[in-house]
Amino acid sequence: MKHGLIGLAAVCATFAFTLHAQAADDMAGMQMKPAASTSAPKPVEAEVRKVDAANGKVTLKHGPIENLGMPAMTMRFPVKDKASLARLKEGSRVRATFDKVNGVATVTSIEPE
Repeated sequence: MKHGLIGLAAVCATFAFTLHAQAADDMAGMQMKPAASTSAPKPVEAEVRKVDAANGKVTLKHGPIENLGMPAMTMRFPVKDKASLARLKEGSRVRATFDKVNGVATVTSIEPE
């Protein structure tokens, strides 16, 4: 019985190795697309909910942000160019571009529509 279990284990290990090697060969020619977080930033339509010029932040109700992999939502963001906040008013429509700055989702540009 002991020898039978050892033989069975050897057969299973050989089978697993063969499947792994075959899967690696099958994937060798695949064209892999980059993750969403590596795509180039594109302007996103948004509505200004709150401007916090003192802290350099803006709350936006925005559409999906593809390059960050974020769905549509309302969120507070730091703004790279704090002077741009002077042109914004609550309730106004804007086009904003987002990217990660020091690991934080940040508004890198924002323009009223």
